[in-house]
Amino acid sequence: MPVYSMTGYASASSQPASDGDNTAVNKSSVSVELRSVNGRFLDLGFRMPEELRGLEPALRELLTAQFKRGKIEMRINAQREGDNAWPQPQPEQLNRLSRLESTVQGWLPKAQPLSVHEVLQWCKNGGGAAEKLDEATLEAARACVAGLAEAREREGEKLVAILMERVKRLRALAAEAEPLVPAVVQRQQQRFIERWQEALTASGATQTITEEQLRERALNEAAAYAIRIDVAEELARLRAHLDEITRLLKKGGEVGKRLDFLIQELLREANTLGSKAAALELTNISVEMKVAIEQLREQVQNLE
Repeated sequence: MPVYSMTGYASASSQPASDGDNTAVNKSSVSVELRSVNGRFLDLGFRMPEELRGLEPALRELLTAQFKRGKIEMRINAQREGDNAWPQPQPEQLNRLSRLESTVQGWLPKAQPLSVHEVLQWCKNGGGAAEKLDEATLEAARACVAGLAEAREREGEKLVAILMERVKRLRALAAEAEPLVPAVVQRQQQRFIERWQEALTASGATQTITEEQLRERALNEAAAYAIRIDVAEELARLRAHLDEITRLLKKGGEVGKRLDFLIQELLREANTLGSKAAALELTNISVEMKVAIEQLREQVQNLE
């Protein structure tokens, strides 16, 4: 299953189907544009002519069936042949209108006859063109939704490649830090014992406590200190989070929210690594990890 970005653009157009009854309608067209940017939830906006406002529930259903997150704006423009010029009435139109007028006058004898302006206005509006324009709008909307899904999929592929590069960089940093940990712990532990001995000598404790007791206490304190500065567990958890991120990216689907949580956990481990680091080498690695994790976060914000 592919990973989708929340960023994309698509457009499509359609013309009402021809039934040989209205050339003005046949020359009409509908264009639909979709613009999508990142967002925490699915936020839909519509800009369309008021005559097509009744289609909003159907259009909303189309979008919610395909997309789960992102701020999406749909723009619809309708162009009619009759918008710029008066139509040429067709014999079929006039015959239909005449029959309708006769029916109305049969039931309402006092009804006024249609004027030339009213006849032209009726022909201009198409006498059923609205329904055909609705069908054309939905057809263009379906094509546009499919185009936006393809655009978001292409963008998602690029984002996955970037994320995998950052994951690879974090793995390399963790591998670089791992062999440093035992040497750093041993060096700091030895330094702690030396300072411990100096403190005991300066305080005169060696005169009241046996050497064996002092040695045992020094080793216990040194062991506790080594545990406090050991970052092996943080590196292990960081690698586990990286494995899960890789698995989700390969699985695909709606992974944005889960990846966002894992990024927070990665940052937590990097911060702990920096706070417990007892050597400049580990501190530098922690800083580089935070940079790579922040780059991960920026890209994950765009995933659905």
